[in-house]
Amino acid sequence: MNRTESRLWYDKPAKEWEEALPLGNGRMGAMIFGGVARERLQVNEETMWYGAKRDRRNPDARRYLEEIRSCIFDGRIGKAQKLLNMAVAGCPDSMHPYQTLGDIRMEFEGCGEPDFYERSLDLDTAVCRVRFRRGEVSYLRESFLSYPEDCLVMRISADHPGQITFTARLERGRFFDGVDKLGENGICLYGNLGKGGIEFASGLRAVATGGSVFVCGQTLAVENADEVTLFFCADTTAHGNPQTYESGTEKEQRRVLLRHINTIFDNAAGYSYEMLLKRHREDYQALYKRVDFQLEGCDEYDGYPTDERLRSAADGKADVGLCKLLFDYGRYLLISSSRPGGLPANLQGIWNQEFQPPWDSKYTININAEMNYWLAESCNLSECHLPLFSLLEKMQDSGREMAREMYGCRGFMAHHNTDIHGDCAPQDTWYASTYWVMGAAWLCTHIWNHYEYTMDREFLRRFYPVLCEAAQFFMDYLVEKDGYLVTCPSSSPENTYRHPNGETGAVTYGATMDNQILRDLFDQCLLAAQVLGEDAGENAGFLEEIRNARKRLIPNRIGSKGTLMEWVEEYEECEPGHRHISHLYGLHPSAQITMDGTPELAEAARKTLEARLSCGGGHTGWSRAWIINHYAKLWDGEEAYHNLEQLFAISTYPNLFDRHPPFQIDGNFGAAAAIAEMLVQSSSERIVLLPALPKAWKTGKICGLKIRGNAEIDIRWEEHELKECEIRAKSDIRNRLVYKGKCQEFAISAGEMFRFR
Repeated sequence: MNRTESRLWYDKPAKEWEEALPLGNGRMGAMIFGGVARERLQVNEETMWYGAKRDRRNPDARRYLEEIRSCIFDGRIGKAQKLLNMAVAGCPDSMHPYQTLGDIRMEFEGCGEPDFYERSLDLDTAVCRVRFRRGEVSYLRESFLSYPEDCLVMRISADHPGQITFTARLERGRFFDGVDKLGENGICLYGNLGKGGIEFASGLRAVATGGSVFVCGQTLAVENADEVTLFFCADTTAHGNPQTYESGTEKEQRRVLLRHINTIFDNAAGYSYEMLLKRHREDYQALYKRVDFQLEGCDEYDGYPTDERLRSAADGKADVGLCKLLFDYGRYLLISSSRPGGLPANLQGIWNQEFQPPWDSKYTININAEMNYWLAESCNLSECHLPLFSLLEKMQDSGREMAREMYGCRGFMAHHNTDIHGDCAPQDTWYASTYWVMGAAWLCTHIWNHYEYTMDREFLRRFYPVLCEAAQFFMDYLVEKDGYLVTCPSSSPENTYRHPNGETGAVTYGATMDNQILRDLFDQCLLAAQVLGEDAGENAGFLEEIRNARKRLIPNRIGSKGTLMEWVEEYEECEPGHRHISHLYGLHPSAQITMDGTPELAEAARKTLEARLSCGGGHTGWSRAWIINHYAKLWDGEEAYHNLEQLFAISTYPNLFDRHPPFQIDGNFGAAAAIAEMLVQSSSERIVLLPALPKAWKTGKICGLKIRGNAEIDIRWEEHELKECEIRAKSDIRNRLVYKGKCQEFAISAGEMFRFR
């Protein structure tokens, strides 16, 4: 089976933002529209968050906490929620938004209606190309966002000399301070993000072969050039040494930013275009090419534009190539929006065109931010996971204040949102999400997940105190109810129920998801302590406290309809087809519910999914992606594949962005993770091969996935039968392989290889 490259392509320019093609280098993002006479590049920078850091703690939370708990236990849900909105909601109740950086607007002469047109995004090289022909002249625009050079590079060329004439401007609506020249062949735009907020600047430089380059007013102009290379970069005072910026005036801060941008341009211009492309490609492919997914027949529809393929899929035409494309696209997007040293991918990755985007484009940590990183470890992109842990460390200061001042607890905690500052206060005043207390706990489970895949003891040692602090909060927060220790107040994100007394509500105690997350958190604290030798001495008492608390959590329960219970009582759901399936956290991303370990709970999980879907569930893109992961864990390849088809038919924009609607990137990442789970599932106890292989994937291979224990795995199958499996150990590993009920144990040392046929 020949290797098939991955490429999105279209036969016309983008009219809408959701048709444009994304580029990114982790820190900056760009959406390429591909216009002929008029081109738009919408650009982003990861630290463009409006406003200054604020203390939003509600000073009355501790005073009313016991009364709120009493109301919840007594079934006075309306009274509890009213008190929560007054006494626990943040002051003010909302964080600031992530914002667009602006646009690069270009107008070209001599480029009217083309005779031929194609725009594409090559996922194998992370290069966007716009090709068109008008008369006898063929034009090519190649763009990429370079991580090594930390700037956007666009080469504009034609196959006849002197054909490149255009003007370019930097724009940002009304929300900037000024524009200026940046040397003799560049322009800049600068401003700030509110009182006490971040200062920012962006710059654009042109280097031409033939013709001329000049600046007139706020316009960069190129006339009669043979070829032009454009460089774009942005910088903010959120980067570098804070003292450099805090001690200076706005004008001095701006000077520092623009000097840095000019230095980046000078360094990039020191390379030929071919070398810039080579350095970009080598850096990107060092991550992207670790994994290779191939399916027989996946190139059947490569000759059709991507948007046309999606329309055909919606009409029921089978196109397995879209599965490969979506998988590769998910990996591409994570590499492009989450690099070490930067911020993690937010609700839109790094791509946002709004000043007030949906849900502020923040980090929603009751599923969405976590889903963004489900593919990081299994898809061999552990480095891309690191920004999430840096944010988690930043959250500790705010989280400790929330724990101490709002709840009278030790440790640290977070509610269901955070931002660039690590704000952990409640967000909004929506009962179904705002007063959930599990945000830090869920994020902390990623610490152990990263360790299991990398076996990096130094990483675990650094973040072990973070794990312990998250667990410590619950040692104080949990309260006794009917012999169990329960969270209160909390919720089951973001669902609502009808209480037997007739009241509708969302706040509750001891929700199933809370208990599942806490079992993972507590277990991982104990395991980490054992790995690090921290399970004796002064720490022993704390660990024993965790063990005892874990034993007293409410277990998973099966209700009268055979489904998994979401709440302590078998309440009626107000929305039976709700998009959140929070109580199946134990199935995925956790492994508390498994086909071979807890078959009764697995069957209850299946019935839960069936009930949700029969009532209209899966109507949002990210929810559908979660459902695909669930069916993968239930070893049901046909249902997993059916839901992949539904994702293409209902919840995918023309540029393959996930359609909530609106755009949220978690569905892209969740779907890519699900495809990996369909092919390989690993724990410290067993590795399951092809657990959810659908009939449509008759013959194929996956190479370079990671498994727990720090090893890479290659799998090849033909006619739905495993032909070969190869495991390459990066650490000493002992485990067992499972395929169609057959098991084989193996033990290999770091650097060794094991083959299974």
